[in-house]
Amino acid sequence: MCGICGFNWNDEELIGRMNNQIVHRGPDQAGVYCCDHASLGHRRLSIIDLSEKGRQPMFNEDGSLCLVFNGEIYNFRELRDTLSQKGHIFISQSDSEVILHAYEEYGIGVLDKLRGMFAFALYDLKDKTIFLARDRIGIKPLYYYHKDGKLVFSSEIKAILEDKSIERKLHHQALYDYIGFEFVPAPSTMFQDIYKIPAGHYLHCRNGEITIKRYWDLNCEVQDDGLSYDGSVEKLREMLDSSVKSHLVSDVPLGVFLSGGLDSSTIVAMMRRHISGPLKTFTIGYEDKTFSELDYAAQVAQFFETDHQVLMLDDIKADYVEKTLWHLDEPMTDLSTVPLYLLCKQAREHVTVCLSGEGADESFAGYDRFKASKMNLFFRLLPSAVRKQLVGRLIGALPDQPQKKGAINMLKRFVEGANLPPEGEHLRWQYFTSESQSNRLFNDSFKASTVFDPFRIVRAYAGRTTTTDRINREIYLDMRYMMTDSVLMKVDKMSMASSLEVRVPLLDHVLVEFLGSLPGHWKLKGLRTKHIFRSALKDLLPDNIVNRGKQGYSLPVKHLLRGEMKSYMISLLNDSTIIRENMHIEYVNHLIKEHCDMVQNHNHVLWALINVAIWHNRFFK
Repeated sequence: MCGICGFNWNDEELIGRMNNQIVHRGPDQAGVYCCDHASLGHRRLSIIDLSEKGRQPMFNEDGSLCLVFNGEIYNFRELRDTLSQKGHIFISQSDSEVILHAYEEYGIGVLDKLRGMFAFALYDLKDKTIFLARDRIGIKPLYYYHKDGKLVFSSEIKAILEDKSIERKLHHQALYDYIGFEFVPAPSTMFQDIYKIPAGHYLHCRNGEITIKRYWDLNCEVQDDGLSYDGSVEKLREMLDSSVKSHLVSDVPLGVFLSGGLDSSTIVAMMRRHISGPLKTFTIGYEDKTFSELDYAAQVAQFFETDHQVLMLDDIKADYVEKTLWHLDEPMTDLSTVPLYLLCKQAREHVTVCLSGEGADESFAGYDRFKASKMNLFFRLLPSAVRKQLVGRLIGALPDQPQKKGAINMLKRFVEGANLPPEGEHLRWQYFTSESQSNRLFNDSFKASTVFDPFRIVRAYAGRTTTTDRINREIYLDMRYMMTDSVLMKVDKMSMASSLEVRVPLLDHVLVEFLGSLPGHWKLKGLRTKHIFRSALKDLLPDNIVNRGKQGYSLPVKHLLRGEMKSYMISLLNDSTIIRENMHIEYVNHLIKEHCDMVQNHNHVLWALINVAIWHNRFFK
């Protein structure tokens, strides 16, 4: 796990500055390479082959290819054997060197051979071309700037901004999208002219001109391969075990995040099959039990006899929020970001690698929004006027309840999402504002520069899948639209902030492809989420863990904004340049008052605005 950066001209001083900005991603070694048409930088976090032979930038035998690589290739040993039989000579035991030789052998086809998480840059000294690629799922980030023949790229935006000729400008459309979805959808970022390479894409640069192409997408068409439900359950269990086993390859200590939920408990169960000695698990807890899963985590830790570490979070300092925004590069207001940042810091004191359960909620239809979409099939049988005017107003008038979920809070959220445009599909329940609120929040100047169409990108992604299975189509949208720039970006940035590698075995692309081929009702049966996943784990985990609903370890933001962070919020938002230039501050204060008086729960919008204000202060002042 590392950090990479570079550009398409020679400047040793600039590449050094860029490398220094991402030192947290790789504190073990630094390396640069410069020539007339390229400068490449690398920060190394040593995981596999800790020797000097694993140092990057790395070259092939004749010095015609130069590589900087971030990630892990889990099938590198099999690829190495195949390439050795074809005559390739290896000098290290690293997975990085396999990419060089595989590119020599297969060209761009190397991307079809790699099984793992990756973002890398290859410079071809003969052709004077730069080849950038990002893994299929988008586990590893890769950003770029391209204008007037200049290409600059890096694992993090802050390194790109070391080129002082790149002007820092707010991307207004990205800000609009972010307020509703709480992340900036690819390929945009919150910086105008800086972009993400989308998951499953590569970029090729020759003579200052770039082309970007997709090399992989998720097929969610149901496949009739003759496997029964029971047969698929058994195959799934085998694939889960195989994926976790492959993710244990490491020359440094590793552990696992254990929330007590189904996904992380599965990782622990599978790891215990292959690790007989000490196994370190890490979890977060709160005093408010509606936000905490400590009892379940403790049960799983005891069941599998792990060395269990608990981090109790009661006081969240504003300084933590500001640090996470610096590492995120752009606002992304997943409410578990700060807890994850603190958990990674704790884990790094004991291990260098942690496994985590991200991806199962998307690929197995585990979120409440999948259930809400199914329930809405019946709710929409009511006349529109009844749904929006009568039910909407009655439910909307109910006061917010203090617990995380609860019947009233869940009912309010369901009706809010159901009354959004149906083209938003199940992602309506992951959109945290409305047309009315957006019109009142943003000022006329902002509206003039922005398209107020929240689901335009959702429509574009929905048009890429041909499946007629409703649940599978929703899974596709979660996997390809939502997950990469929210959940996975959070995991990468918060772990790398502490020089910790996090691996996500439930997102092995072969496993994900298999799940995409299964009928949707095997994943969401009635309102039972992750149905086939739970079937595969029967007898491997305690029954109460297998049958648990989703909880997560999100920060109790709504309470914090009504309590210890209230004064900070009011001062920050009223003094913020970006808020005052683009929004009606009177309406912002109206939202604050309603939230603090418990008239409505506006924690999502207010937390989004807080993150925008902090981000702007850190990157623009």
